[in-house]
Amino acid sequence: MVELKTDMSIDAMHEAGLVVGRALTAVREAAGVGVSLLELDEVARQVLREAGASSPFLGYRPSFAPTPFPAVICASVNDAIVHGIPTGYRLRDGDLLSVDCGAELDGWVGDSAVSFTVGRARPEDVRLVETAERALAAGIAAAVAGNRIGDIAHAIGRVCREAGYGVPHGFGGHGVGRRMHEDPEVPNEGRPGRGLPLRHGMVIAIEPMLIGSGRDGYHAAPDGWTLRTDDGSRAAHVEHTVAVTADGPRILTERNSKA
Repeated sequence: MVELKTDMSIDAMHEAGLVVGRALTAVREAAGVGVSLLELDEVARQVLREAGASSPFLGYRPSFAPTPFPAVICASVNDAIVHGIPTGYRLRDGDLLSVDCGAELDGWVGDSAVSFTVGRARPEDVRLVETAERALAAGIAAAVAGNRIGDIAHAIGRVCREAGYGVPHGFGGHGVGRRMHEDPEVPNEGRPGRGLPLRHGMVIAIEPMLIGSGRDGYHAAPDGWTLRTDDGSRAAHVEHTVAVTADGPRILTERNSKA
């Protein structure tokens, strides 16, 4: 069942989303060569603490997971697409890092992700991240009342495929509200004009995931959480929580230009 949020609820979700935006900005500013993923997780934890927010990631255990998630961010490096567990790994020059973060504030959840390079960026990584951001923007632009879920999926997939990138099947966006994952599912590929109609009050996470080689294959790492590309190519993941409104899509997890 898809819950339609009131305008007041959307405003409350925006407050949670702003916490997520601050956390991602702080993590990006702290990320550098030699900094560990666990240190970045602590940066995000501090932002949540200062805001009086909790993490919907910490302790989360969906049906596929062998253990509860142990952190407040997902930190996915290079060939990791999503769900990377923060470890003592220290970032190296040229690493491509995707960071996903959520916050729960006053009973409402925000969810967002950003990808960026550490140190000297490879041109191909810059292009990959820029394409991911374009795909996200296209998906958001399609999140208009009267459109359908398939219009969002088609907009995202078209940008990714025309740029020559792979799209991992079975993973994409989702509804957001009192819980981090709600109905509906929001695929990263689809046919326009198909799927659930978009209505004022729907709140969804739109999150393109791109594989640099153009192939779609991926697998779960031994930790049971991290998804990695089959061919070892690099991946990018970006995300915003977006409300469908009568005045157009409203981004609830905006952050400053650095992230």
